[in-house]
Amino acid sequence: MSFVLILVIWWLFLLAYPDIGPIIGRTPADVFEFLFTDPDSKVARDRIFDNLWITLTDAAIGFVAGMLAAVVVAAIFVVSRPAAQTFMPIAMLLRSVPLVAMTPLITVIVGRGVALVAVMGGIVVFFPALVMIMTGLANAPRQIGDVISVYGGGRWTALRRSAIPSAVPSLFSAAKVSVPGALIGATVAEWLGTNKGLGASLQQALPSAAYDELWASVLVITVSSIVIYAVVGVIETVVLSQMGMRQT
Repeated sequence: MSFVLILVIWWLFLLAYPDIGPIIGRTPADVFEFLFTDPDSKVARDRIFDNLWITLTDAAIGFVAGMLAAVVVAAIFVVSRPAAQTFMPIAMLLRSVPLVAMTPLITVIVGRGVALVAVMGGIVVFFPALVMIMTGLANAPRQIGDVISVYGGGRWTALRRSAIPSAVPSLFSAAKVSVPGALIGATVAEWLGTNKGLGASLQQALPSAAYDELWASVLVITVSSIVIYAVVGVIETVVLSQMGMRQT
C-alpha cells in the first residue's frame, strides 16, 4: 500500500506541475522502462544497485552510531537529572542547525571517509531517537523500581533491570523513525563528502541531464526505506510477542 501510494502521489505531482514537462519529469512507466525494458537497462540497473549497496552500508553505519549514542545518552539523562537539564537544551539547539550547513565543518574535522558517514548519519538518527528512548526509559513501572530500591539496588540497577526492558517498544519505535533519517544522512554525506553511492550519483545526474537515472535513483532509495521500515516492524512484532508485550 505504501508503494502504491507513492506511485499515486508521483502521478499527481506531475499532473499538478505540467510545466515540468516530459524532458525533466519522468513517470513511473518511464522509470520502469529505463530499469527493465530498455536495451541498456541492465547496465543502468547494475549501476544504480551498486550505488544503492554503498548507500545502504553508509546508512547502516550511521544508524548504528546514532542509535548507540542515543541509548547511552538517554540512559545517562534518565539516571542523572542534572545532566539532562544541562545538556538537553544544547542537544535541541544543535538539532535546529541544518545538516547541510554543518557538513563542511564536519568534513574538515573528521575527513571524507567512514567517520564522516558515521557522524552525518548519527546526527540525523540521534536526536529523534534520544527523545523517544528517554520517554520509554522514564515511563518504566515505578513499582518495579521501588522493589529494586528496597532490595538495595541503585539507579543503574533499576535502569538495567526495569527501565531498559520496559523501553523496548520505544527502542523499536525510535529504530523505525530513524531508518529514513539514516538514509538521508548517508545520501547527504555522499553528496557533500564521500562522492560515492546514490548521494553522489544524484548530484552528478542533475548537471548531466540524466533525468531517467535521477528519478530511478530516488525511487530505489524510497522503496528501500519502505522495505527496511517494514522489516524493522516485523522484528518488533516478533520480539514484543516473545516478551509478552503489545505493539505500541
